[in-house]
Amino acid sequence: MTQTSTPHRSGFVSFVGRPNAGKSTLTNALVGSKVVITSSKPQTTRTVVRGIVHRDDAQLILVDTPGLHRPRTLLGERLNDLVKTTWAEVDVVAVCFPANEKIGPGDRFIVKELGKVRRTIKVAIATKTDLATPEQIGQHLLDIQTLGAETGTEWAEIVPVSAVAGSQVDLLADLLVGLLPEGPQLYPDGDLTDAPEEVLVAELIREAALEGVRDELPHSIAVTVEEMGLREDRSEDRPLLDIHANLYVERDSQKGIMIGHKGARLREVGKAARLQIEALLGTPVYLDLHVKIAKDWQRDPRQLRKLGF
Repeated sequence: MTQTSTPHRSGFVSFVGRPNAGKSTLTNALVGSKVVITSSKPQTTRTVVRGIVHRDDAQLILVDTPGLHRPRTLLGERLNDLVKTTWAEVDVVAVCFPANEKIGPGDRFIVKELGKVRRTIKVAIATKTDLATPEQIGQHLLDIQTLGAETGTEWAEIVPVSAVAGSQVDLLADLLVGLLPEGPQLYPDGDLTDAPEEVLVAELIREAALEGVRDELPHSIAVTVEEMGLREDRSEDRPLLDIHANLYVERDSQKGIMIGHKGARLREVGKAARLQIEALLGTPVYLDLHVKIAKDWQRDPRQLRKLGF
């Protein structure tokens, strides 16, 4: 490296915002690969999955936390604790405000909570600008500024982006890198996430299961990968990855919804998940999926532990 080159920066950025604010889609757009599940159902992210953006001058590690909300269950409380711990440990917290929706009590709640975390740099992102008119976006940016002033939050930057249209995503990456401390690379080249493959596989199955089910189900689905490994009797040029996974719901009626008429729904979920897993891991997959009942697991500490929370 020559003396004139800029110092290498590395650090952690956490995207926050109320459920469905576009955090996961933004993470995927920045990393350029699908590492975080995105679903039209809110509250789908549970594990802190990190996406890693590799650049010559920097390494940007994205921490995707669950949406902060007023907890109603033990699971909700654990998720909120996880969020606040993460905020205190990262270099930058970027709050996502969807441009197609007015700023509401949920946003205010998050920014107020964030105010309790002193040292972390705070950035505001107006997401989903592809769904709003220029006038709406202008007003939205002013509203974000006002919310900052009212809550005593100093925004280091306010940036409008559209992850879906790819608008200003590179600019956002540059701005975030500029806020990171100088430091060495923290992850090897080529790593896109530090979540173990089993976690990513479970999340992809969960995403497939959430698509197209009625609203009462999302929180009630948990997935565990029981076994995952290459089938032994296959030649190297024809590998097959065997995955045995369980999909947990809380009640009999939900199990019926999940399986569908003569198993049709479960077959659909299995096929959608298998295609996503194959795309992620680059290997043909045999997916064996079973639906089980874990009664009221969201309120039961023992079951929460068993399911990985």
